[in-house]
Amino acid sequence: MLNRPRILIVDDDDSISDLLSLYLIKEQYDTKIAADGETALACFDDFDPSLIILDLMLPGIDGYGVCREIRTKSKVPIIVLSAKGDTFDKVLALEMGADDYVEKPFDTKEIVARVKAALRRAAYSAPAEEPGTVDKVVYPGLSINITEYSVLYNNEPVDMPPKEIELLYFLAKTPNHVFTREQLLDKIWGYEYLGDTRTVDVHIKRIREKINDHEMWKITTIWGIGYKFELKEEPRT
Repeated sequence: MLNRPRILIVDDDDSISDLLSLYLIKEQYDTKIAADGETALACFDDFDPSLIILDLMLPGIDGYGVCREIRTKSKVPIIVLSAKGDTFDKVLALEMGADDYVEKPFDTKEIVARVKAALRRAAYSAPAEEPGTVDKVVYPGLSINITEYSVLYNNEPVDMPPKEIELLYFLAKTPNHVFTREQLLDKIWGYEYLGDTRTVDVHIKRIREKINDHEMWKITTIWGIGYKFELKEEPRT
């Protein structure tokens, strides 16, 4: 029998967890439920989930802590599901490494659609190169290695969650090309992503806080349209 995707549901509200589990099982996913942060981290090691649906307000270790700990060892897609709707909470969750953010109350069918889209993106972005092959873009003072999901800025490693690295790499791989926010949502988050374009703005803001403009390149905002990686010189090969 083929291995089915495994979804770890982390929420202290039994009614929400049970409902999500029911719908996901109908879609041929295996599920496991954790009601607190410590249990979630233990389940992560035992269950090896393909995706995590994560509440922020949990007993003990909160959702931010769970997300941060998992990101130290895995790039598994994480969809935050929370009653917190403030921009600060969304930005913080994305900064911790979440891939998506859904506010409660929610539509169960929408959650299932986001799960499917996130799993497709994860499968699409999985390295398919031959062993030893490295896919990266190098500019003066900046190296973006998408194979290893690493960024060097002025020869120092930069701590970035996967989506920030993917967005930076995508822009830098096609310098001086203007991409709309909608196009970036499509390319990085998937065409079925149901979020809004502020997701792109948040990730660009976080990238800019970690790497400064260089005299030879910079991330430029094209007001009313989107962004481009502006280059004054061709990258080194």
